Amino acid sequence: MAGKGYLQLFCPNLYLTSVYSLPEEDLKERGIRGLIFDLDNTILNWNAREVTPETRSLFSRLRAAGFRSCLVSNNKKDRVEAVARALGIPAISKAGKPRRRAFRQALTVLGTDKEETAVIGDQLFTDILGGNRFGLYTVLVVPLSGREFIGTHLMRWAERLLLGLLIRRGLIQKPAEYHPSAGRN
Repeated sequence: MAGKGYLQLFCPNLYLTSVYSLPEEDLKERGIRGLIFDLDNTILNWNAREVTPETRSLFSRLRAAGFRSCLVSNNKKDRVEAVARALGIPAISKAGKPRRRAFRQALTVLGTDKEETAVIGDQLFTDILGGNRFGLYTVLVVPLSGREFIGTHLMRWAERLLLGLLIRRGLIQKPAEYHPSAGRN
């Protein structure tokens, strides 16, 4: 049983094929008001600087629905802040995820508590582990692209093994377009 407890640190509450299928109504019903987004391969392709119309539309829709959003990325300040400016949201760069410091900062920026904040990202070892350790609702999305930082690329093999294990043990379901039973509560 001890192994299952440890594995829970890597289990997202929800696993989706895309950030664009975020279940806004379900998040609201759960009391979520603040959204912490990873940048690379979550909302934009790795190292992309140009914010797509689809991404702009997502953040406009979230803002209109009453959500507060913040970027939290391990990437460099100039790029993270440029994307955040384009989206009209605050950002924390060089976050050091999965450490808690940046998540704590994001809550202050968003003006939300842990119980009303979700973290959305594409990596188990940074976004999901960090969010779970800090007590946030976690949403894992399939990476937008296979192109990424070499260190991240090397970690993906371990992540694929861990994802397979979590699915086989029934701790999470394979990613899908959102439906209410597509994660763990």
